[in-house]
Amino acid sequence: QVELVESGGGSVQAGGSLTLSCAASGYIYGYCMGWFRQAPGKEREGIASGDSNVFRYYVDSVKGRFTISRDNAKNTLYLQMNSLKPEDTAMYYCAAERGACTWPPYEYPYRGQGTQVTVSS
Repeated sequence: QVELVESGGGSVQAGGSLTLSCAASGYIYGYCMGWFRQAPGKEREGIASGDSNVFRYYVDSVKGRFTISRDNAKNTLYLQMNSLKPEDTAMYYCAAERGACTWPPYEYPYRGQGTQVTVSS
């Protein structure tokens, strides 16, 4: 069982940056970890995922702007978000699954409670 707690959300103007963190209760090495988001009235959208090594995958809408990273020693996943746009406004969630990464991350068995990101124009 892995418990995940997100933090780092907030309100920012368009063009700004935020870094989200996801602290895991246990050892995350060997887990694929990812981020997804959901805006009010919209479907969940997978954003990015990565394994313990170098594999990284990003959805087209965030490529070049968002970077997923992880610190296995701290059992923490990060999402650096740059050049934020109003359409990035959503609740952001981290998620984890054992082994190799599948897609989308919102189907991973372990998910956090989310952190809100609001981008104003």
